[in-house]
This record gives sequence, C-alpha cells and structure tokens, in this order.
Amino acid sequence: MSLAEDPGFGSLLQRLEGRGLPPLQAYKERCLRRRLAVRMRACGVKTFAEYADVLDLRPGEVDQLLQALTINVTGFFRNPETWARLAAALPDLLAGGSDVVRAWSAGCASGEEAWTTAILLSTAVERTAPGRVAVGVDATDVDEVVLKEARAGEYDPDAFREMPAEPFRRWTEPAGSRVRVRDDLRGMVRFLRHDLAQGLAPDPPYDLVVCRNVLIYFEKSIQQDLFLRFADALRPGGLLLLGKVETLHGPARERLETIDTRERIFRRPA
Repeated sequence: MSLAEDPGFGSLLQRLEGRGLPPLQAYKERCLRRRLAVRMRACGVKTFAEYADVLDLRPGEVDQLLQALTINVTGFFRNPETWARLAAALPDLLAGGSDVVRAWSAGCASGEEAWTTAILLSTAVERTAPGRVAVGVDATDVDEVVLKEARAGEYDPDAFREMPAEPFRRWTEPAGSRVRVRDDLRGMVRFLRHDLAQGLAPDPPYDLVVCRNVLIYFEKSIQQDLFLRFADALRPGGLLLLGKVETLHGPARERLETIDTRERIFRRPA
C-alpha cells in the first residue's frame, strides 16, 4: 500500500494537533505527505499509524518534523539577479524622507535572507541618505530551532557563495572555520517566532516585505490570505518580494502593482 492510499493520514493529523506545529490544514496535502514521508523513512516506519506511535514514544521527533515541514534552501544573496533588481528599486523607496526604513523577512528560516535584506537596505541608505536613515528588519519564522541559528549569525562559508565580494568584506568576519555577521549588522535585525498561517504582521507598516519560496507550501486560499496580509503590512509605496516560483493571485492583485514580473517584485501604490 502506498502512502497516498494509507488510511491513517487523517488520524495522524488529528494526533498532531496541539503539538506546537503550524496548522497542518494550511499545507498542500501532497507537500505535507512528502514531508511526512521524509521523517517516516528516517524513523524506519512505513505507515502513518506507525509514525504516530513514534511521535508518542520520541518527544524530540516533533521538533524533527517541524524542521522537515519548514525546511528552506537559502543563502546570502541567493539568486543575485533578484537582489540587484530589488536594489535598483530602493532609491524610490527611500525618497519619502523618513528617518527609518523597515522590512519584514517572513519565513526567514536560518536568517541568511534577513541579513541580506538588512545589507541591501543599509547599502542603499549609505548611498542616498548617509547618516540620516536607520534600518530595521523584523525576521520571523515558526521554527524556534532555526531562529536560534539565525540569532547566532554564524554560518559555513558555503552560505556566502553567491554573496558579492564587497559586502562580504564589509559585513562579515572570520569565526574559526565559520563566518559570522558583524555586530553593526546584528543591530539592524531582530528575530521573532511567528506563524505565517495564523498571525498578522508583527509590527507594521513596513517599507519592504520579503517572503521567498515559502508560500508554495500553502494551499491556494491561505496564499491569497497571506498576499492580502502582506499588502496590508506595507506602507503606501512599499515593496513586496516573492520567490520566482510564486505567483501573486486573488484579491491582492487589485492592491499591488507589478514592478518586475520575472523577479516577482510588487508595490503598494502610493
């Protein structure tokens, strides 16, 4: 019997309720089954009922499942062409004369994208309004394990393989065999636990919302709700950056205008 035919799937979801996981009904069923299968193979079981027993016997398995559900492939300046296009749009974003520019990195995982966002904003500020504008980034994720890694700010060198040389020298320093972000960058980012599927934006309004390759795991109706939350979280003129495999749809299309179709950059009209 394949997992697609396993009658224990619904029962497993019921037994998982209240265990600190994100709302599983928000996930696409195919994606959810695939992520569960990863953990089942790791535990050496073949049915959802057997995996439910593993969860009861091994409390730490819930944390392992959470990481499997929220896993992201990330890195500093991942897809450099996307960040270059976003950087080109930032001077207009900073033209309003505010003394602070604020961003929300939603679904930040282990933090590489949040640090990249802070670097990009700080660089734009240094070029257009040096000494006059502060940078603040709220970075959120549902997984406290990866948030702990993000707050540490230390990574294997491979995480920086797409990062341009100049910002690498400016914003990082050696940490033994690893690389850490510098203290002045740490002061720009705060990491918060937040469930995208349930919670509103942590502290709006924002000038920029970055949420890349996270929404693809959610059902279409949840995606549409999140697009509206992002639009609501942006100040007039603010920007939204999505992942390249994500498409803006639903009522939010009437609230946001397209800046770059290829790089998935949108703006809330002023």
